[in-house]
Amino acid sequence: MTSADSPHAWRTSAFTRLIFCAWGVVALRLIHLQWYQAEELARLATRQSEVVVEVPARPADIVDRNGKLLVGSVTSQSLFVDPKYLKVDADFIRALAEATHLKFEELSTRVEEYKNKRFMWVKRRLSDEEVDRVLSLKWPKNSFGFREEFQRQYPQDELAAHVLGLRDIDGEAKAGVELSLDPLIKGKPGKRKLVKDARNRIVEVDYSPEDAPRQFQAVQLTLDLAIQLFAERELEKLCEEWKPSAATVIVMEPRSGELLALASRPTYSPNDLSDVPEEAWKNQAISIVYEPGSTFKPFIVAWGLQQKALTIDDTFNCHFGTYRMQGGRQIRDVGKHGLLNVTEVLVKSSNIGMAQIGDRMQNEGLYAAVTRFGFGRPTGVELPGELSGILHPLEKWTSYSTGSIPMGQEIAVTPMQLIAAHCALANGGRLISPRVLKGVFGDGSTMDTTFTVSMTDPLLATPPQIQTATVDENIADWVIKEPMAEVVRRGTGIKARIPGYSVFGKTGTAQKYDPKTGGYSAKNFVVSFIGGAPVNDPKVVVLVVVDEPHTFQRVLGGKIAAPVAGRILQRTLLHLRVPPDRDERSAARFDEFDLDTLLE
Repeated sequence: MTSADSPHAWRTSAFTRLIFCAWGVVALRLIHLQWYQAEELARLATRQSEVVVEVPARPADIVDRNGKLLVGSVTSQSLFVDPKYLKVDADFIRALAEATHLKFEELSTRVEEYKNKRFMWVKRRLSDEEVDRVLSLKWPKNSFGFREEFQRQYPQDELAAHVLGLRDIDGEAKAGVELSLDPLIKGKPGKRKLVKDARNRIVEVDYSPEDAPRQFQAVQLTLDLAIQLFAERELEKLCEEWKPSAATVIVMEPRSGELLALASRPTYSPNDLSDVPEEAWKNQAISIVYEPGSTFKPFIVAWGLQQKALTIDDTFNCHFGTYRMQGGRQIRDVGKHGLLNVTEVLVKSSNIGMAQIGDRMQNEGLYAAVTRFGFGRPTGVELPGELSGILHPLEKWTSYSTGSIPMGQEIAVTPMQLIAAHCALANGGRLISPRVLKGVFGDGSTMDTTFTVSMTDPLLATPPQIQTATVDENIADWVIKEPMAEVVRRGTGIKARIPGYSVFGKTGTAQKYDPKTGGYSAKNFVVSFIGGAPVNDPKVVVLVVVDEPHTFQRVLGGKIAAPVAGRILQRTLLHLRVPPDRDERSAARFDEFDLDTLLE
């Protein structure tokens, strides 16, 4: 037997061939990987080593019309832990609770609940002192970290809270312009690429300008911080004196529709949400509806004149307090009036005179007046939660409606609707959407938003939206300069008079509907006053609405709401440097009138 035929030689040869085949397979695989899968493998390797993280945009500041800060953002550190690496040690948990001003029992319970998870917030928005104390603790390796977050701050506290709204701890908008203007305020987040090594350490940061967050520097409102402060203080005094269930004040420029102030009670502080009553969340200016009463009468008169259903020289027999309409409904006045012209019907707020105007206009004409002045639909102001009021379809109106509508009954409005409609009279007959957004400050970048402006401009203003023309300018001017001016000169609105300025206005005292009896309440009222100045060139209109004032005195809009409106109006005119237009030496003395004898 030769050596080549030995069993050992055969085995050696077979093993050698097997080795060469294995190396051949490996070589073929390497060639395949190198030439055919190189690009895919490189992509996988890059994906494993690169991490894309979101870079949040800084929420825009909110400023008033003069650039004064209303809402701002600051950065703060939020502490998280990885419970997998956090040993549950009572002494350490106690030290951590003390460092972050948390309750030991609550923190211990949370750590126990999260022990099988990989992430747990310890506390959001730590103070600088708390961060230092946390860092001084002896932490287990890889067990904790900080995340930088933006914290919203409201330096004016509860001032204009219902306009501004708030954001929750996660930065989500919840109310006010924070919610309605969220696309402008929140901005768009950017992104940053992090390259990590095999040990998961960051070795490179790829941050290009194209990936930077995009945001506005500031969103500017039409509010004037000084006027807002006047309104808030006067509303607070009113609430202390009359203890109403709710109240609101709105101050508006009639020609632009810009809101200069809006205050609502009850209210809240966005800096402290620990104990906020449910009713405090409601913005009374846009989310309550009520029968406007006598403040509604000027619109009916204006539209009646527009449609030539009456003239300014017409007189009405008010039958000394009792009148039976067509259809048999009986209307009463508190005062016993005889013949009254159109001006006197409004000055004395005669329900009988208004009912006769309703008889002339009929339901079709009254319905046209209501819709022409914007009632029954939202005004379009940039605030969330605006209601449409209550306006029944014309086919549901009856002969009873013919007397009710001219008196401001059988229809429910929001305060915002009412002041917008009165501004239409004050500006010569144009119904303009109220607005609270004046413009934005850019930072040199561009961003797609629902607000179609270029952020490269320093300040951009949106033009007022004119919804419709209401009545002829001459008619609107007459209503302001004659009956509504006379209401303040010698009628129910005399307590709204202010030194140096001619004032126009209308008071309202409306009984509230009582669902228990199916009729009007004898004790629950909504009282109001709407007015502006100067008469010949109105610059400001103020509305005060008081829901259910608690008093044993006679409930009148002229007694409760008019004085507050007058003081706000005076401070606003002085602040805006509107020149006086009245010679006080020729003005009648306030005490020449006894308000209790003036009837609404």
